[in-house]
Amino acid sequence: MFGRDVRICSPSMTIVAIDHILLAMPAGGEALARDFYTGVLGLTEMPKPDALVARGGAWFSNGSVQIHLGVDPDFHPAKKAHPALVVRDIQGYVGRAQAQGCRVAHDEPLPGYERVFIYDPFGNRIELIEPAR
Repeated sequence: MFGRDVRICSPSMTIVAIDHILLAMPAGGEALARDFYTGVLGLTEMPKPDALVARGGAWFSNGSVQIHLGVDPDFHPAKKAHPALVVRDIQGYVGRAQAQGCRVAHDEPLPGYERVFIYDPFGNRIELIEPAR
């Protein structure tokens, strides 16, 4: 069973980073994905490897964060599970999201952070957090 025998973990084993986040989207939603992930979040679309282009979807990055959108034929938005992105100027993101007609929701505050949820055009929840000043 997972986690029962911790003796097999060595002190040198460590997770060092997240390479990317994968969110699902319905087939044919690439244009909507581009509008949101470039227009609202300010990411740049990345070229997908040739071997993956036929699967559909789109990849986005700002150089340090990558979000991949993959086509799921049985798509259901992630309403609870979500990435949390640390941002600067959270209110600027909120204003841009609202101007683009995106759903924005507030939740319980987290000590030391401003926090808001925005939803991509497919209904996936994305948390934006900014350290409080």
